[in-house]
Amino acid sequence: MEPLSEKQIRSSFVNCTKGEASRLRLPLDFAELPWQDLDFLGWVDPGAPLRAHLVLPREEGPLGISLRVPSVGRTSAMKSSLCQICLTGHASSGVTLLAAPLAGARGREGNTVGTYFCADLACSLYVRGKRQPKLRTTRYEESLTVDERIARMAGNLDAFAAKVAAG
Repeated sequence: MEPLSEKQIRSSFVNCTKGEASRLRLPLDFAELPWQDLDFLGWVDPGAPLRAHLVLPREEGPLGISLRVPSVGRTSAMKSSLCQICLTGHASSGVTLLAAPLAGARGREGNTVGTYFCADLACSLYVRGKRQPKLRTTRYEESLTVDERIARMAGNLDAFAAKVAAG
């Protein structure tokens, strides 16, 4: 992913108001982000922990999506969960359901779409093996190459983003 400026990020959001986009806080480590290892930028808002944000690169410019984080999560140390974007297995606390208001009128009416994401939104790093999930069980090895896993993750993320942007 190409590095983005704060202005590019704030102007990219399709499912929140310009005021909400101007008030969101960027990741605390924004200046040190490993852009070369990211396929999208994802973070939980440090000023509003029940909000998360995604910014996806697109040919026509970045696409930003605002997400809601559940206020209370039920977790079990014995269960594991699977991120629906990168298909990384985590202890159940490592995956969370994030809901995105739809773009446009349907979103203003309260309609949302959700999916299970890695709780830290670091899917790109898990797929590349640069971060390891916390699992109590053994991790399953895939026969896909890293490039194939990246392509699968991008397809899953694109399908989610299309649902949000279509409103």
